[in-house]
Amino acid sequence: MADTHARGHSYHLVDPSPWPAVGAVGALVTAFGLVFYMHDVTPWLLVIGSAILVYTMIGWWRDVIDEGEHRGDHTPVVQIGLRYGMVLFIASEVMFFVAWFWAFFDASIYHGGVENSMEMIGRAEHTGGQWPPVDVTPFDPWTLPFLNTIILLTSGTTVTWAHHALKAGDRRGLILGLWLTILLGATFTGVQAYEYVHATFTMDGGIYGSTFFMATGFHGVHVLIGTCFLAVCLGRAYKGHFTPDHHFGFEAAAWYWHFVDVVWLFLFTFVYWWATWGTTTFH
Repeated sequence: MADTHARGHSYHLVDPSPWPAVGAVGALVTAFGLVFYMHDVTPWLLVIGSAILVYTMIGWWRDVIDEGEHRGDHTPVVQIGLRYGMVLFIASEVMFFVAWFWAFFDASIYHGGVENSMEMIGRAEHTGGQWPPVDVTPFDPWTLPFLNTIILLTSGTTVTWAHHALKAGDRRGLILGLWLTILLGATFTGVQAYEYVHATFTMDGGIYGSTFFMATGFHGVHVLIGTCFLAVCLGRAYKGHFTPDHHFGFEAAAWYWHFVDVVWLFLFTFVYWWATWGTTTFH
């Protein structure tokens, strides 16, 4: 197919691609794999599904980079559309977290159930009429959770530094800022994994564990995705793909990382801190 400019307009009509279909298959296999893994059937379906997803990401990113860097398809008009797309994608991710926070606040505020409802009896039995439930010792928010807050906020600073360095034409500063951000993201993941291993409650242990691990775990997955996103940008920075006036791939990764930072502030404030006022915490 001729390139964008040869067609006489600024829009990019994408070539037929196998990646949407391959990615959908990978997502389906991964979903079934998670169900089978959680029911102790087999872990291999999850491994296969994850491998298909990784293969899809590598292939799809490769094609998009080729369109933007070598074929000249990412014209200013196309870049506007890419920005709108990234904004809408982040908005859709916000709604995921709205669901988890909704579940958390419903359980924590109405821990005794709703009056004149049969739910009141069942929920009160599980929580003991208080939040956190009587049999749960939550984490002290000022230990590992606070450390992770400092780590993630610092990573937001380093990715912003990298962005400013890129706009100033400072390739060395861009690479250094990305390295620091990736290392901080990996450190955050390691600290959270250590926290999970030492938790005194489990996801299947009741309403507190399920709401806690769904909210914080879903955020942890986003940190991993964001770290991969930044790692791809680091590789592209070494190859010289980004210029001060053409670097939307990096901007998209930076937007995503700041979104992850903001979500964590809400998690720390409400799930870790607000929900543990006046309770005995685990250090």
